[in-house]
Amino acid sequence: MLARVRTLSGRQFHVSYTVEGTWRLLKRHGWSWQQHVRRAIERVDAAVELWKKKVWPRV
Repeated sequence: MLARVRTLSGRQFHVSYTVEGTWRLLKRHGWSWQQHVRRAIERVDAAVELWKKKVWPRV
C-alpha cells in the first residue's frame, strides 16, 4: 500500500521518494498509509458523501 502512495505522489507532484521517505513524509503530516479494517457503526453514509463532495476537493 505504501508503494501505491509513493507512485501516486510521483505521478501527481513529479517527485521521487523512497518507500522510507514516503513513510516519513506521511508521518510528518499526521497521515498514515494504513487502511481501516471495518466501518464504524455510527457511520452516516449521507454525511460521508457530502464530505467527499464539499471538503475533499479542497484538501
